[in-house]
Amino acid sequence: MTDLTSFIAGLPKAELHVHHVGSASPRIVAELAARHEGSSPVPADPELLAKYFEFRDFAHFIEVYLSVVDLIRDDEDVRLLTYEIGRELGRQNVRYAELTVTPYSSVRRGIAAKAFCEAIEDARTAAARDFGVDLRWCFDIPGEGGLPAADQTLRIALDERPDGLISFGLGGPEIGVPRQQFKPYFDQARAAGLHSVPHAGETTGPETIWDAIRELGAERIGHGISAAQDEQLMAYLAEHQIPLEVCPTSNLRTRAVADLDEHPIGRLIAAGVPVSVNSDDPPMFGTTLEQEYATAARLLNLDATGVAGLARTAVRHSFRTADGKATLLAEIDAYAAAQR
Repeated sequence: MTDLTSFIAGLPKAELHVHHVGSASPRIVAELAARHEGSSPVPADPELLAKYFEFRDFAHFIEVYLSVVDLIRDDEDVRLLTYEIGRELGRQNVRYAELTVTPYSSVRRGIAAKAFCEAIEDARTAAARDFGVDLRWCFDIPGEGGLPAADQTLRIALDERPDGLISFGLGGPEIGVPRQQFKPYFDQARAAGLHSVPHAGETTGPETIWDAIRELGAERIGHGISAAQDEQLMAYLAEHQIPLEVCPTSNLRTRAVADLDEHPIGRLIAAGVPVSVNSDDPPMFGTTLEQEYATAARLLNLDATGVAGLARTAVRHSFRTADGKATLLAEIDAYAAAQR
């Protein structure tokens, strides 16, 4: 049997909660910062960049995140970023990833919606060819942009409808951004066949998760860790098999949890809540999906068999086609059997 680190590295995986701009590697961020030097606070020096990515709290994280978003100035920047994300996911044996993309942030900075969507689609095709990773898109509303952002995000999703688009989400800050106001937009997205995957219950309490379910028809919840504070909610999530996309290191780095050993992932799984393990904004948080699997294995006291189970859970609760799920599950099974 190989050691657990090596097992995780080779394990075929699915990533369900990872942000587009938040996946920009230090190399790419530094390259973009150098390209736009003098017009951005983002440092081009990788060492200074690591310091820049030390977050005081969630609000500071959003501030820094948006400064990186501002480095994406044209469709070539979008294409390069997306392709490089595919390279990094492929390096980690991620076979399928649902990338949370915020077109509103780029379109309002002057990139045409059509050009933006063509750029991510070009990169998606190239990433599948070159790295063996199947990328899909969740177009999300940046909550801090309010209803104007919701309106434009929905219009881009429905008017452009890139081939890889499968879901509709809501990100950004939760505090001061009620979920209920976005109901009409989620209703229209769901009517058009898009899945509902809002963030909720990361920096707020269980009521935000209830709102995401009742008002937005959530099929999965981004983060959702405050569900552990509500026994009734955990029972509901378990009964209705509404999964949480859990990102342990992210929760630590944004101060959503004070210490990883206090993370509620174990309580959630013990209550029967479906949980996938994800990386969120990996370079900004100094992590990778591989490291998140290792962290989860430690917190849950899992061996290789248990870790393979985490990978299967992510696949089962993805929005991949039935055939695609079956293929990836068989690949995981074959890999796990060969490592025994």
